[in-house]
Amino acid sequence: MNGPLYKQANSNVVLVRRVKRKNEGPMKQLTRWFVNNQIGFSFNLLALLFLAHGMPRARDYTAKYFNLSYFNPSTGKYGLGWYDGHLILFCIVLLTGLRAATMEYILAPFAKSQGLSKRKDITRFSEQAWMSVYYAIFWPFGLYIYYQSPAYLNLHELWTGWPDRELTGLMKGYMLAQLGFWLQQIIVINIEERRKDHWQMFTHHIITSVLIYTSYRYGHTRVGNLILVLMDVSDLALGIAKCLKYLGYHTICDVMFGVFMTSWLVARHFLYLAVCYSVWAHTPVIMPTGCFRGPRDNLTGPFDPPTDKGFSYLLEPLWDSEGTFCYNETVKWSFLSMLLFLQCLTIMWFAMIIRVAVKVLKGAPAEDVRSDDEGDAEEEVEGEVDEEFDYEEALEEEVGVEEIDLKNWERRTGVKRQSPTTTGVSLPGHSDRKELLGRIGCEKQVD
Repeated sequence: MNGPLYKQANSNVVLVRRVKRKNEGPMKQLTRWFVNNQIGFSFNLLALLFLAHGMPRARDYTAKYFNLSYFNPSTGKYGLGWYDGHLILFCIVLLTGLRAATMEYILAPFAKSQGLSKRKDITRFSEQAWMSVYYAIFWPFGLYIYYQSPAYLNLHELWTGWPDRELTGLMKGYMLAQLGFWLQQIIVINIEERRKDHWQMFTHHIITSVLIYTSYRYGHTRVGNLILVLMDVSDLALGIAKCLKYLGYHTICDVMFGVFMTSWLVARHFLYLAVCYSVWAHTPVIMPTGCFRGPRDNLTGPFDPPTDKGFSYLLEPLWDSEGTFCYNETVKWSFLSMLLFLQCLTIMWFAMIIRVAVKVLKGAPAEDVRSDDEGDAEEEVEGEVDEEFDYEEALEEEVGVEEIDLKNWERRTGVKRQSPTTTGVSLPGHSDRKELLGRIGCEKQVD
């Protein structure tokens, strides 16, 4: 947002005041540009992709971005491979544009219409409302997939049928979309204003993305789906509670916060630990120990892990869909350690949540203490951080009164009209419009 105009000693020069950014390197400037242009950048990329898809010669390449790859007509299921990355990239770009556009043109105007005036509150509301919309779509979607799977309310069935390197189209689309979402969240938290729990959230997003990807590539999509369902339900309740708080519905917010606490405790600390127990206790009994290689139709194994590769064979399934993939104690504890580390993060957050619950019981409104603050002062929507400024030349010649569109100038610069003063005192920056009119010699003719 441009600042107001300032009169200079040379009557032929008017300068525009702009916020001065300190110590911004090229990467910081690029990040700021991307944040300010993410809607246009994302949808322009998608528009180019759709235009290219309209060319018959390009469809073999562009179709990978819109369709699930590796369909097997004989089984009616889908395999895995590098082409899955095209759909993940499409989801990242699409979600980036949808998030920014929804926040800018739907959620922020709605927040203003409900009486929110501070930029921080509008931003927080828009962020939480977007997350609530996402979870409101993907939590029922994931729950439906879980309900349709053999593992519904049966932990043993999480591990039956392995090794199977194919999955249904519904499961594949769900897993790839969720992976695209969490990769996009990693980008978001690193380009936007950092919160006080930035590194905890960054670690959480990295582990979640790694777990989704490894469960997908290792053929453990049933357990991956269940864990996502358990995580998403409490995040949905939290997002709704935060939105109610920002809108001022504190009583309903406190009730929803209680729902959030209950769902968090049950889903993330009881049911989640039951899944961890199943990894530890059930997988050695149900899953065949050893390694396998090849496509689904020509699978060979089990055989002993290769001794000439060290532990690198554990990573082979992450890039080779027909390479060696194994189950043994090392694989079991690799998955289990990531799941338990994620549990440690949720325990740490739950301790913070209990602090909020204690405050509510003492009569204070519910307010999440995890990630709402950056430590910055709150700003008005039409305001600016009034710290240090650069001045740029805006006009270099006299302009007649009839050529000045004051309303358009005020709207463009973000300066509001101020009431006339009769004190005779002129403070720097007190009445920028008055200074502009005084410079061109028409102050007395305009109210």
